[in-house]
Amino acid sequence: MSSSTASVQPGRIRVLKQARGLPIDQKKLTGPVVYWMFRDQRLRDNWALIHAVDQANKSKVPVAIAFNLFDSFLGAKARQLGFMLRGLQKLHHRLLEQSLNIPFFLFQGEAVDTIPVFLKECGASLLVTDFSPLREVRTWKETMIRKVDESVSIHEVDTHNVVPVWVASDKLEYGARTIRRKITKLLPEYLIDFPTLMPSEMKWPAPQPPIDWERIIADVVRRGAEVPEIQWCEPGEDAALEVLMGHKNGFLTTRLRNYSTDRNNPLKPKGLSGLSPYLHFGQIAAQRCALEGQKVRKLFPQAVDTFLEELIVRRELSDNFCFYQPHYDSLQGAWEWARITLMAHASDKREHIYTRQQLEKAQTADPLWNASQLEMVHSGKMHGFMRMYWAKKILEWTTGPEEALATAIALNDKYHIDGRDPNGYVGCMWSICGVHDQGWRERPIFGKIRYMNYAGCKRKFDVDGYIAYVKRLAGESSKRKAENQLKQVAKQTRLADFLPPLPSQ
Repeated sequence: MSSSTASVQPGRIRVLKQARGLPIDQKKLTGPVVYWMFRDQRLRDNWALIHAVDQANKSKVPVAIAFNLFDSFLGAKARQLGFMLRGLQKLHHRLLEQSLNIPFFLFQGEAVDTIPVFLKECGASLLVTDFSPLREVRTWKETMIRKVDESVSIHEVDTHNVVPVWVASDKLEYGARTIRRKITKLLPEYLIDFPTLMPSEMKWPAPQPPIDWERIIADVVRRGAEVPEIQWCEPGEDAALEVLMGHKNGFLTTRLRNYSTDRNNPLKPKGLSGLSPYLHFGQIAAQRCALEGQKVRKLFPQAVDTFLEELIVRRELSDNFCFYQPHYDSLQGAWEWARITLMAHASDKREHIYTRQQLEKAQTADPLWNASQLEMVHSGKMHGFMRMYWAKKILEWTTGPEEALATAIALNDKYHIDGRDPNGYVGCMWSICGVHDQGWRERPIFGKIRYMNYAGCKRKFDVDGYIAYVKRLAGESSKRKAENQLKQVAKQTRLADFLPPLPSQ
């Protein structure tokens, strides 16, 4: 572990690589600090950036932010990449406006190539990264450890979780009840306010290359047009804070009162916090959400306690699972009792078998399930209660648990704005493989996995009302898509008027 700094608790920092010949507690750096931003895409309330600037200022060296745009990351389309890039564009503009002396570099390609080359070109002494438990990101970091020069140290900072994942627990936790007490015990130490982000005391020695955001975004959106961008959620740090605590429609200021009950009703989407996209892309810190939530706890204690349980315990349980379970997205990652019961019932007769294409197009005999799928396809989100029902029916309608899990994860990652996330993987694993759950009464197909059905949903909420709501949503989405296509055709037609005619044959 790193030695203590003035700004960041040492437990939040892991030293992945120590420069050769330097003691681990040496503070003096000879070259710049580079923060490779990945999971936590914000300037405000970012422990990794705070640490990078702190280390740079202590050694009187410059600091920069580097972001690498992959050609493809786990199948992300225009919906996810457009939201991400528009948020980064705002982050870049904020950097320029605030005169923090921190340049922003955008690279395209493979991070294991672009980042080491940049470190070498600028003579960096320290690479700071934020934390992700996903295997792809961890593999990149392992490769970078080997590829970067021996004179470069690498620090990883968990700025995504309130309690760093490696501090909260040193093992795979069985469920919320086993990790809750560990996290709760550590909250007084880690749930603290953030220090002010200081400007870099040293200017970057070379001019910052311009970034053609409009061209980059247009290209990404065009290539990922199969899953178009969403309209209901504006990207960026300011928009995230507005959703959390804005005066007009902020969660903590106007919608918190009935959260503990309304969050389970799919007909009350505004009963949810609406923070998921921002938390996923790191455009807001969960720690900031928790701190602001604590300030209003006296007004609505039950609602705030429920919110903090979801925000801290459940989210960090998901990171724990993906960090300590390498098979977090396959049947191998289920507990033994679940694997045994699922395989014992894998060949049970199914009333319906649907292909992935039929499921993707919502072509099933269940109108409630079809509505949940269409909600995800058209809006990029699905109500949390429906996500459970949605995944469990996929188990019921596919040839076995392996196919069910692969299908659920593929559709989740393709359409959800917050897909490709530990919460998504754990949600599918909970629904299909019983992760963080217990065994229930045995039944066909499901074995001892918790069962959900249409009749149970009807007892909990107005199913017909939800189906009608999604139909309106899908209709509005289709109308917007058609209008956008007409605008694009018109734009291309106007452009054609300025082009020379094609030569005659």
